[in-house]
Amino acid sequence: MTRFDATTAECRVFTFKEGALSAIAHDLELAVGTASIEVGDDLAIEAKIGLVGLRVLHAVKDGRATSALSDGDKRKIERTMADDVLDTRRYPEAVFRGKAEPAGGSYRISGELTLHGKTRPLTVTGQARDGRQVFEVSLHQPDFGIKPYSAMLGTLKVKADVKVRVAVPWPAS
Repeated sequence: MTRFDATTAECRVFTFKEGALSAIAHDLELAVGTASIEVGDDLAIEAKIGLVGLRVLHAVKDGRATSALSDGDKRKIERTMADDVLDTRRYPEAVFRGKAEPAGGSYRISGELTLHGKTRPLTVTGQARDGRQVFEVSLHQPDFGIKPYSAMLGTLKVKADVKVRVAVPWPAS
């Protein structure tokens, strides 16, 4: 069995702004605080991603990190995500259970993701990059009962689709 945690697996969430006042908002790159990914010898996978401690790394503009947010802005966004969007007191983690199969130079993973109390099927094909397997998937928040953040009567909001990227040094050498 191969195990990864937040020190060996990178898990990022990317949010995107929309609405009439989106010019004053920011796309964001977030990092999870805790992760546990186990890959069995039979390629069965169980991943637990901690949503408590999800933190804002930075604002993103044109695909590049910016310093547009103060530390105070980041903490305020983190509190809003935890309390008002993800309700991390009730739903502290996301859990994926599935199986991988070789697909070219990478892997195709199929299984079920439980997020915010809802379980949905999920399939993603990875890409081998720089000695790592990188898996990117778009998640539609309402599919999991999550209402995307909205403010100022809906003129400033986060798009319903977020991108999740997980990169692991797998298969281990």
